[in-house]
Amino acid sequence: MALDERLERIVARQEELQALLSAGVTGDDFSQASREYAELEPIVASIAAYRSAEAAREGARALLADPEMRELAQAELDEVEAVLPELHQQVRLALLPRDEADERSAILEIRPAAGGDEAALFAAELFGAYRRFSDLNGWRFEVMEYDESELSGLRNGMATISGRSVFARLKYESGVHRVQRVPATENQGRTHTSTVTVAVLPEAEEVDVAINETDLRIDVYRASGAGGQHVNKTESAVRITHMPSGIVVAMQEEKSQHKNKAKAMKILRARLYERERAELHATRAADRKSQVGTGDRSERIRTYNFPQGRVTDHRINLTLYKIDRIMGGEFDEIVDGLAREEQTALLAAEGLS
Repeated sequence: MALDERLERIVARQEELQALLSAGVTGDDFSQASREYAELEPIVASIAAYRSAEAAREGARALLADPEMRELAQAELDEVEAVLPELHQQVRLALLPRDEADERSAILEIRPAAGGDEAALFAAELFGAYRRFSDLNGWRFEVMEYDESELSGLRNGMATISGRSVFARLKYESGVHRVQRVPATENQGRTHTSTVTVAVLPEAEEVDVAINETDLRIDVYRASGAGGQHVNKTESAVRITHMPSGIVVAMQEEKSQHKNKAKAMKILRARLYERERAELHATRAADRKSQVGTGDRSERIRTYNFPQGRVTDHRINLTLYKIDRIMGGEFDEIVDGLAREEQTALLAAEGLS
């Protein structure tokens, strides 16, 4: 379908909804019509701005034939033609199908993979980098679990990141992150390669996922940790197994069994929600395991090379020589590049490129 025809249909549909709402429709019909009208409103606004600019361009072109108006008309034409490409792009992007999870908060999970102690150390640094990225965006970063290793590395870290459009910005971070550097314990100055897995899941509400209590096996046990850390004498740690899916979530960060169970259920809902999304959207990972890969050194989305001071995102062939700033939380340039790449692919798939 041609772009102009699609735009006409959208405008006509909004007018139809407006008439329906003005006619005094009630109940579920009113709610449905109101919701659809609200969704179309920003798209119609983009269409109106684009068409207004097109009309201004044609008007300016017509005035070029008038010698007295030519200079003014040319200035107006130059101004309009400078903004038309951006307005056209806004219209095309507004037509793309929306991922309703984009506006949600997210759950971040980071684990070391290949590389032993060095992988655990980098996992801790990457966890801190995402905390700083969250701070820069004004998001709330709440640690749900932080299992520290003997050398101040990270065995497993989870956090809830709350705010507007968190998942939309962080969803590209899921995968294997590779680090290349000389470890502090390396005596011969050799560069080692290690990997860390990152998973970003959209936060799910209870209404998103129906969990039957009879499908859960809940085990409680005493918390444990390195050097006696987090150890307590009560059975506060909780492990929840969702038997139909095989998903297991363990939580021992809190001293309260009730709080650990609540956190574990929150993570379980997010994993089940992402599982359902994966089944509905074939372009996304089929489950969390395929999302983060095995952690093998050959599977990577991004490489952090400390000796060269560079970070390379292999999905878009973007290399930036500012590793200190990126580890300081400045991920925007990478995220923006990945978002543009996804938009380009979606535009092509929708026949809007």
